Amino acid sequence: MERIITETTIQDFEAHLKSEEKSKNTVEKYLRDVRAFVAALNGEAVTKEAVIDYKQNLLDGGYAVRSVNSILASLNSLFSFIGWHDCRTKALKVQRQMFCPEEKELTKAEYERLCRAAQSKHNERLNLILQTLCGTGIRVGELQFITVEAVKNGEAVVSLKGKTRTVFLVKPLQKKLLRYISEQKIISGAVFVTRTGKPMSRTNIWREMKGLCEEAGVNPQKVFPHNLRHLFARVFYGIEKDIAKLADILGHSSINTTRIYIVSTGTEHRRRMESMRLII
Repeated sequence: MERIITETTIQDFEAHLKSEEKSKNTVEKYLRDVRAFVAALNGEAVTKEAVIDYKQNLLDGGYAVRSVNSILASLNSLFSFIGWHDCRTKALKVQRQMFCPEEKELTKAEYERLCRAAQSKHNERLNLILQTLCGTGIRVGELQFITVEAVKNGEAVVSLKGKTRTVFLVKPLQKKLLRYISEQKIISGAVFVTRTGKPMSRTNIWREMKGLCEEAGVNPQKVFPHNLRHLFARVFYGIEKDIAKLADILGHSSINTTRIYIVSTGTEHRRRMESMRLII
């Protein structure tokens, strides 16, 4: 019997992911990957060979190895759910990066220029969103937990992906947020909301951040919310040198995930090697 992924199958898979308490973004990502695979099949049946061919086509199409592995994880999850275990495919092997590309990592100076650009545009909400993300290391999807009550307490309780952790708001950030709350007359609930009172979405924040690039003189390829989390991680690790503590702060289950956040740029890597002075 031919194996065909129907819309009903996808809807059942969606219900399964939600029952496992996957985050909204994770569910959307898995479904997007599955639907792209179904579209690529163009009505053909699912076979192990078809999955392997799809993996190769993604690579040939210029997808990064990590992106391909992420897509395969989505498909493997679906195949496990519907019992097609023989269709599961091995991930591609990834060599751990010793340093990250310079053009992809946001520097502290660039972050500061983005904040100043937001101020000059009189967008205090965006200015404080940037400082909250970078000053706490939270994910953009966790901004909803920065509430009036949390700001007054000086800490937020973040519950996401089935895990709960406490995020501290340093005094300077707390003072800025309290002033903003007072000026905006926000009584309770999320601090960063739209004009209609809904929490700011990832897309809205991303778009507003991109609007700062020209004035700030920052490459738009570096400017997206998650890079602020990376900057927090690198600065924290540069001071503390405690990867286990950093993993806890970021809410990572594995230290291997945290390692990705703290790789230095090529320039830093070269400077450290030169400071060893091993060439006579």
